[in-house]
Order: sequence, then structure tokens, then C-alpha cells
Amino acid sequence: MINSNGPYNFILDTGVGLMIITEPKLIDSINISYKKTVQLYGLGDGESFEAYIASALNVSLPDIYSTGVGAVIFKEDHFGLSNYAGTHIHGLLGYEFFNNLAVEINFTENELNICRPEDLRVGRRRDKIPITIENRKPYVEAHLILPDGTRKKSKLVVDIGAGHSLSLEDAADHEKGYPKLPMANLGMGFTGPISGFMSRITRIDIGKYKFKNVLTAFPEMDAFKRERLIVKRDGNLGLGILKRFTITLNYHDHVMYLKPTQRLNEPFEHDMSGLEFFAGGPDFKHVVISRVEPGSSGDQAGLKKDDEILSINLKPVSGMSLEEIDEFFKSRHSRNILLEIVRNKKYQNVFLVLKRRI
Repeated sequence: MINSNGPYNFILDTGVGLMIITEPKLIDSINISYKKTVQLYGLGDGESFEAYIASALNVSLPDIYSTGVGAVIFKEDHFGLSNYAGTHIHGLLGYEFFNNLAVEINFTENELNICRPEDLRVGRRRDKIPITIENRKPYVEAHLILPDGTRKKSKLVVDIGAGHSLSLEDAADHEKGYPKLPMANLGMGFTGPISGFMSRITRIDIGKYKFKNVLTAFPEMDAFKRERLIVKRDGNLGLGILKRFTITLNYHDHVMYLKPTQRLNEPFEHDMSGLEFFAGGPDFKHVVISRVEPGSSGDQAGLKKDDEILSINLKPVSGMSLEEIDEFFKSRHSRNILLEIVRNKKYQNVFLVLKRRI
């Protein structure tokens, strides 16, 4: 709830500082009395854009109430988060949420447990990882082994809002010696799609946990945007690794606790279809292909931009989350998948053979 209106849906994202409202229509709904215009910069291929800064919002969740919360409000929705989440999303909740609470996220059970930092009780099976809080974001130290054998200590943002496993800035520093999968879109940054390439590093160590052959994004970043980074860093640690644990974040004590789950040792796999897609329609139940990577399995099967996927292996996509669909497309090399699609109001069955690309 914001200013006693709502409820609204927000993504929890440790990679953002101020609360971000991506839905411009909320300006009228939540009765904001004061706002000023600012210019926003960030990672992405687009230019900077204008947004509002509002202060003193009252934000509440069940049993939690905060006053004086600052927020960035987009004048236009630059992210389209609802289409990529498959449900209506109004914004991102980051530092303002995590700063005064101890937050446990159980990805296996889809549970969020919250308490005051002084009331936190940590079980024996949780491993303590030091973090620093700088410019409203949590950072962790990790040790990397790169493909050429280089060992590197890296400072990474702990970013539960990033879908990848690991991202290292920037692509220009890692051009040689890496197996590459050029990518037109590594995800969405503050100012649009992020270009770069995907590869794998030999290993990353976080505390006592060692992950091998890790899928890694290498975004391109021009000098201007690099210089605007307030905190110098090497990249960010994303959900592809973090979801292998139940994690507890305690900004107050500068610590993160990790409890491994059964997903700990799963291999790191990337999409094997070459398809990018989004959820459309008023109910976000229509799965539409937005791009087909040239030469990929999807391209070889004849799939095209704007094709709508109706079912996967006879299972209607209307009953699946976008995450489930994504898992289907990176499930197993050489797996045969039957897609039912509609193109120009004509229904077709398409056989797709998944192919590991990196």
C-alpha cells in the first residue's frame, strides 16, 4: 500500500536504491503533493530520461509501516516489467525495504520472512557471509578463476533483481580467450536493453561455496556510463546463483546468511531455443515471441517474431509462468519440444530441437 492506496505489486530488488515506481498512472492514484524532475542515467543502450523524485511516501505491507519513503517515479514505463513477469508490476522495492529489516527469502517455498534485525535468530546450517552497504546497495567479495587461469578478487553487487548468475563489467576487458555467445539483449538496464555477450568462467567462490563453469554476462559499457558509477565494482551476483540458497539479508549488521537448497549443484544452463518472448494481453496470458536469434534452434524451426505460443508439449502456456517456460527452453540439449503456435490467425504445430549454444 502507498499513501493508504493499493495494494500494488512490487519486485524486491537489492540492486536498486530508491523505491522505483514504473507505472506513471500511480502519480494520480497515490496523491503525491510534491515532486521534482530529475535526469536518470544507468546501464543500457538508450539515452538518459526524465523522471520524478517524490519524498515522504507512506508505504505499508502486512504488519510493516514506513513513513517518509523517497521514490523515483517514471514519466513513462521504460521497463515493461509486467510483460516480463507475467503479472501487473508497479515498480521495484530495494534499499528502503531491506535497510531496517532482516529479510529471509526462501526461493524453494516462495516465502518471505521478515523481522527486526535485533530479533533475528539464525539456524546452525546457515553460513555467514560479510557484506558492505554502499550507496544503498549490498556488496559481497567473491574470488573468480577466469578461463585463462587468472585469479581475481571481485566486488559484486548482491542483486536479487538480476536474472543471470553473474555479470562482469565490462565486455571490452574480456574479449580474448572466452567462448562467446554474442547477445543483442542481456536484459534490461535503467536506460534500455543491455548489449554484450554471454560466456562461462571457470569458477566463482563465495565463502566456502564453489561454483564451476558458471554462465556469465559481459555487458558493454561506455566510458561515460562507467564514470557515473558512484561505487567502483566488478559486476553483480544475480539470481542464477542466489536462488540456490535460502538467503537472509541483514543490512544493519552487514551480513548475509546462506542456507543451501537441493538446487545447489544444478548445472548452469542458458536458453537453448534462441527465442525471446513476453506476456501480453490484459491478463498477461498470451506468450508472444519478440525476437528469434538468427541461426538458433527456433530460427531453424521456422519460428518468427510475433508468433504466439499456445502450448508446449501439449501443455497450455496460459497455465504456466514465464519462469516455467524459460526453464523448458533450457532444460536439456537435443530435447524435442512440440509447440503449438498461431501466426496470422492460423494454427500450426512446430517441432523444436533444443541446442546448447554456450
